[in-house]
Amino acid sequence: MSTLMQASNQWASRPDDERFLSLDALHAHAVTQKQNSKAAVLANRDFKVEPVGDDHKSLAVYGPNGGAVSMTNWSFGQLASLSGAPAGYLKTLPSELIADNMNYGLHVNRDVEEIGVLLTRTDVNNADPALEAYNPIQLRAATGPNYGRIWNGDVVHNLREVVGDGVTGDWRVPGEFGKPVVVNKNNTTLYAGDRDMFVFLADEKNLIEVPDPKGGKRLMSRGFFTWNSEVGSATFGISTFLFDYVCMNRMVWGAQDVQEVRIRHTSGAPHRFNEELAPALDAYSRGSVKAIVDGVTAAQEFRISNVDEFLAKRFGARTVSKLKDISLVEEDRPIETIWDTVQAVTAMAREIPHQNKRVELERQAGNLMALAA
Repeated sequence: MSTLMQASNQWASRPDDERFLSLDALHAHAVTQKQNSKAAVLANRDFKVEPVGDDHKSLAVYGPNGGAVSMTNWSFGQLASLSGAPAGYLKTLPSELIADNMNYGLHVNRDVEEIGVLLTRTDVNNADPALEAYNPIQLRAATGPNYGRIWNGDVVHNLREVVGDGVTGDWRVPGEFGKPVVVNKNNTTLYAGDRDMFVFLADEKNLIEVPDPKGGKRLMSRGFFTWNSEVGSATFGISTFLFDYVCMNRMVWGAQDVQEVRIRHTSGAPHRFNEELAPALDAYSRGSVKAIVDGVTAAQEFRISNVDEFLAKRFGARTVSKLKDISLVEEDRPIETIWDTVQAVTAMAREIPHQNKRVELERQAGNLMALAA
């Protein structure tokens, strides 16, 4: 079993205006953002970066029609990368030098190529005051021309179709140590900003009695994360799992059977989302608890004839002895079944500091559960 930190990291970093109290509120925000956005494909020669104001810090991007728009931190980094200049270094320079470096990269140092842009009209009160007439339009993304954008509004729409508002049904913002909470901005797990969105929901009402190999039963809840970016900062993904409880800082304790699917934002991404992952999430949320219990039972009854060979083939010869030792320490029993292997692998995953490698190992453990079934 492992501790999942993804929701806790979101909880620790999101400002108040990126925290939402229901899927309804998150959906309204995402739909408004989509309605106020426009995607286009332009040539790199069509961009011009210029300093604005007298503070030597503010910049604007001028398009082919001569209008000026501001940049977000994310789109500044994307445009800096396209111009061939490190964003971190550019930020140490006055705006005049930043503009010169970026324009040289876009107009001289690169061949003519197409760039996908996403422009979004924001609240005029949040506009950059250095821009003429307080232009409320922001350049939110500068990507490849074939970027397959999955809109946050579409993701949340599908979530609402499946689980409702996220606060009153079976699937809701998780409680604290298994006890329900009144959702507020300090404990919510529904987030969205100009860069990405993240949702964590759990069914802590319909608990699952998972057989314990030592005897007895263990009650667990189902949960899932889903995340997306309209601007290229993350893939679209869903991660499902069983867990013991969620603490106040939104860490997920005692997680097991972690299954994760990601979709890169290629041109076919929107179609894959609609045709594959949205129905899969629906099936997971409505899935039979009995099927999960049967899967655990099958894993516990699936005996491995040659443990060393089985582990070496899947995890490498060097990890065999480590997994066997972990099982003896964590479970007080040798590895004999698929279930024993899964417990040892997820325990080993807890020791891995890098999230991507940890999740990959947990995914391998999930594949073993599928093998048993």
